[in-house]
Amino acid sequence: MILLFLGLILWAAAHFWKRALPDNRARFGDKGKAIVALTLAVAIIFMIWGYRAWDGTFYWGRTPAMTGINNILMVFSFYLFAASGAKTKITRTIRHPQLSAVILWCVAHILVNGDTPSFVLFGGLMIWAIAEMVVINRAEGPRGPYHEVPVKKEFTAAVATVIMVIVVGGIHAILGYNPFGG
Repeated sequence: MILLFLGLILWAAAHFWKRALPDNRARFGDKGKAIVALTLAVAIIFMIWGYRAWDGTFYWGRTPAMTGINNILMVFSFYLFAASGAKTKITRTIRHPQLSAVILWCVAHILVNGDTPSFVLFGGLMIWAIAEMVVINRAEGPRGPYHEVPVKKEFTAAVATVIMVIVVGGIHAILGYNPFGG
């Protein structure tokens, strides 16, 4: 349990460092990127370790309906993440597609994992993503003009989404969690 909380704190601290202490972060220059990357790697290890070791209260389990809703949310989550990199049309509407993808990912996982460790892990990451949006919006102010989007970028995002669904689904299956039901 403590490792899970520590992982969440490290995750948030690494992401907020640039915004909360910009002068401190700037003093590190390119070494700061390595510090953030290392901190995030440790945070992920702590979150995984803490999540897997915690036997919390179980409220509900997977159902075919929740699995289907989870999968739809996950496809859209992967699309938002890919759309962010490709700068597709949806990025005109959703200011923070990657953080929105994290929120959808968290909701999807809470729906199919109704236990205390899931509430803490995914709920904590969802709170972080929302807080990150607020901090970025305050720092950057109103959004700039929209960009034109070539069809090629939409295609790139769609292909990346399909690839990610297959890869992440395969990883889940290897780890013993069939994301597609059954």
